[in-house]
Amino acid sequence: MLVLRPGDSPGAPGAWPPERGLLKRRGLADLLTRILSAIVLMAAALASVWQGGLVFDLVWLCAALAVGCEWQNLIAARYPRLRIFLAILGLVLGAFFLGKAWLGTACTIVGTCGLAAALAADPGRRIWALGGIVYAGLLLFALGALHGSEGYGVRSIVWLFAIVWGTDVFAYFGGRLIGGAKLWPNVSPSKTWSGTLIGVFSGAILGMAAGGYGLVFPAQAPLFILSLSIAAISQAGDMFESWVKRRFGAKDASGLIPGHGGFMDRLDGFIAAAAFAALVGAARGGTSVAAGLFEWR
Repeated sequence: MLVLRPGDSPGAPGAWPPERGLLKRRGLADLLTRILSAIVLMAAALASVWQGGLVFDLVWLCAALAVGCEWQNLIAARYPRLRIFLAILGLVLGAFFLGKAWLGTACTIVGTCGLAAALAADPGRRIWALGGIVYAGLLLFALGALHGSEGYGVRSIVWLFAIVWGTDVFAYFGGRLIGGAKLWPNVSPSKTWSGTLIGVFSGAILGMAAGGYGLVFPAQAPLFILSLSIAAISQAGDMFESWVKRRFGAKDASGLIPGHGGFMDRLDGFIAAAAFAALVGAARGGTSVAAGLFEWR
């Protein structure tokens, strides 16, 4: 569409399309905002792993609290302040007892607070209120199990970072450059098959680079398959969160992170990947949960 200056005619040489340039500038500004926000978040995540201990616990407790509060706000059920309070109470107490290795107590507290939030919500949204606290709790429990694994704790978290971040970045730019058929247009209009496949394969390769060092060849093959599976799970987690938002008519979980929306929007794939990794590691047994991911014979 041409926008004319006063005195211009539609075919005049002075007619110009500022919207096109404006949209381009906005696109670049949005991309720059997304990149800067991502750098800050990545730095905080890496610093938590570097420092470990209480710093790691507090950083990821804050992330889980943000996810839990965003979820309770997103579902727009009654008594939002009470439900948010219950989410905070359950996650804080759950993290405290998890730090003391009282897993059963931690699970009981999170579950009880989830049930209380469900009773406070509208009848049609009770399962959503419960699910939000469990969803945020998965982040705490999965990372606690993995990071607390002797000998493999730091490696498991860095490995997850490499897979999930690599998958997200290459899926974003791969989809933008190649385009093509949409993966699930009714839920995530911008996600393409090409970007998703490129992202999953690239995430698996980066996961191998971050987690496969020092492993002999027989152990690298199953680790690559696991990395590929976790990359795919992270994309499924992204789609799940997009479906939840569409279910409640929201574009973003919140506006806490400039250019990215909320913590749910940034951690959706990571929560799914961490939960799946912890489940696989625990199911395989071994000296620790994380050891089950890297010790292959």
